[in-house]
Amino acid sequence: MSTLSLAVRDSSTMLRRNLLHARRYPSLTLNLLLTPVVLLLFVYIFGGVMSAGIGDGGADRSEYLAYIVPGILLLTIGGTTIGSAVSVSNDMTEGIIARFRTLAIHRGSVLIGHVVGSVLQCMMSVVLVGAVAVAIGFRSTDATALEWILALGLLTLVALALTWIAVGMGLSSPNAEAASNNAMPLMILPLLSSAFVPVDAMPGWFQPIAEYQPFTPAIETLRGLLLGSEIGYNGWLAVVWCLGLAVLGYVWSKSLYDRDPK
Repeated sequence: MSTLSLAVRDSSTMLRRNLLHARRYPSLTLNLLLTPVVLLLFVYIFGGVMSAGIGDGGADRSEYLAYIVPGILLLTIGGTTIGSAVSVSNDMTEGIIARFRTLAIHRGSVLIGHVVGSVLQCMMSVVLVGAVAVAIGFRSTDATALEWILALGLLTLVALALTWIAVGMGLSSPNAEAASNNAMPLMILPLLSSAFVPVDAMPGWFQPIAEYQPFTPAIETLRGLLLGSEIGYNGWLAVVWCLGLAVLGYVWSKSLYDRDPK
């Protein structure tokens, strides 16, 4: 069997393993989905009042809901990848990785299985949260088929980038609790971006922090694709951020995984 065939076969096996774990132990994923769903419902209830502080000052629940949904979707991906960090950390600390090292399997298949499984879970989570958003009034009637495809591609790219970073956090953590805490910025950073209010509505000293972090260009690009707002340079910036984080996470994860066990 060629090296490529071996890698595909073993990665597929590890992917099935991780999907089975997610199916048998769904509580972690469901708990991480709770925050974005609650935020959506919170906006549905109080969106009229919350929207009065931005834009022209008018209270419009539906417009504010449309404004925050792209950010909520990115928040969903960030939250779901925390589960990947916990899962990888569990594998490292419970001894299964040591067993895998003794088997004649492709060395990178364990990490590939985690990453692909996490990306699939992220996209399923996005669909679920998106369905909740539609149920409470979100609409994107002006987006073309191409814009929907680009939006889906961007969400997948963000999921891939954040998953590799989460895998590195899981590998570098001594236990699952530490992995969960170390990966928490993946869920906090979207809250400090343009997800809920425009950057120019924030305090002056905080605007550079919100504007030049990776989530803001991704959110603005997704908002432009779904709602028709101006994208500008945010599209290219989002892609560069995602590719950079994916490469950084891959190199970091591979170096940690290839270390000889102590």
